Amino acid sequence: MTLLRDEDLAVAFDHASRSYDALVAANPGYHAHLRRSVRRLGLPGRGEGLRLLDLGCGTGASTAALRSVLPAADITAVDASSGMLARAAAKPWADGVTLVHAPAEGLADAGVKGPFDAVFAAYLFRNVADPDAVLATVHDLLRPGGRLGVHEYSLSGRRGDRAVWTLVCRGIVQPAAAALGDGPLYRHLWRSVVEFDTADRFAARIGAAGFERVRALPLPGWQTGITHTFVAARGETGR
Repeated sequence: MTLLRDEDLAVAFDHASRSYDALVAANPGYHAHLRRSVRRLGLPGRGEGLRLLDLGCGTGASTAALRSVLPAADITAVDASSGMLARAAAKPWADGVTLVHAPAEGLADAGVKGPFDAVFAAYLFRNVADPDAVLATVHDLLRPGGRLGVHEYSLSGRRGDRAVWTLVCRGIVQPAAAALGDGPLYRHLWRSVVEFDTADRFAARIGAAGFERVRALPLPGWQTGITHTFVAARGETGR
């Protein structure tokens, strides 16, 4: 199958939104790993006075991770899928969380404006058609010195890690998703990861977009070598 993109991908996520939280809850460490990636941003205190952009928030798991680690921050959470965003909107959020329906490529049209102190993007970049353009947009939305955190399936490049990913997808994830009528989205999931940048390559892509102090950090458990946190900063000069 070809990769799903743009409206086709948003429609697939709309359909999967009803069962998405149940599926991710079966992934050991899913929510704890998101919180770990947020902590790796190195933002101060409880987030007082900070503006954060949660890009590709889905049903709100990444938003909840940001809120858990930085409860005093102001969070703008954006997603292209109306179905996923509706699930997020149905959850009880404290003041300071704003949900916006928009693709990552259309933030300006949706009224999303910087500067932000940090941008967090979980499971987003392998799903956009032009990751370099989205990185450029994110760079411009950050204040000088602002932080970027990307939590993403990005393989290490070792054959064993690709084999584990394929085994998990084909043996567990895809059969469960097919039973729920969401087979195309989760076949896309497998393919989007194996065709995406390796961790080293994606770190280099972030650096080429003008970010500084780029690091690729592995996550623990079965996802070691499969999922990474990428952290970087916009230069203090704003360039």
